[in-house]
Amino acid sequence: MNFSLNKLIAAVALGAFAISLPTTADARIHDPKFETKIVEKKSVTTLREAVNQTMSRYAEPEELFAPFDDMKNFSVPTTISTSDTSIIGTPIATQQQCVKYLLRNNPNPNLSVSAEEIVAYYYEEGRREGIRPDVAFCQALKETGFFRYGGDVIPEQNNYCGLGTTGGGVKGEFFSSAQIGVRAHIQHLLAYSSTRKPTLPIVDPRYSLVRQTYGSRTLGKWQDLNGRWAVPGNFYGQEILSMFRDILIQ
Repeated sequence: MNFSLNKLIAAVALGAFAISLPTTADARIHDPKFETKIVEKKSVTTLREAVNQTMSRYAEPEELFAPFDDMKNFSVPTTISTSDTSIIGTPIATQQQCVKYLLRNNPNPNLSVSAEEIVAYYYEEGRREGIRPDVAFCQALKETGFFRYGGDVIPEQNNYCGLGTTGGGVKGEFFSSAQIGVRAHIQHLLAYSSTRKPTLPIVDPRYSLVRQTYGSRTLGKWQDLNGRWAVPGNFYGQEILSMFRDILIQ
């Protein structure tokens, strides 16, 4: 575990007792429907119970890393143009270009792993599922402010795409490691863009919500995330693609 129990208790306390404040930023709903849902949560009687519930989600069983037999039974179109805005595809930018772009914008990213490692995880997980890893990495940079954070999500969550955050102090999902956090991000993109199940066991807690809502429908372009991944998010996908193109012209 990448942070102490005292920090975890403080994080849970903040999430449990913070006062919701209005914000003008895009609301991170990560809900496939346009309207914001109000979900009634069960009350937690003690802070210790809240901590125990949070810690119980950090299990990292071996099956999370066990490959399925059919993990190569699909094809991925090769991305050959920067004008291609498809979510599914292959990378154009190199890992070295991604690392350079991150460190140029933030020489000291707040991560539990190195810049090289976080980029390598995006390429490993993205290529496994057919999601463009260079653009997914740019989405993480946008969501975290080049891993500076400063919003509701804290670095110790390993939550690089705001999964489960709704604003007003709601921190969203916690993941046990940087790689699992990246995997959840990639799986969430796959949930929107394909009806094919992930090749590894699902770690994205909201994967089924997206698939149940969309059924046989999928989103093909990064711009299609506008108003879905972020609200209003009018230029959300375009801003991610702009960052991707900036990587290539450094």
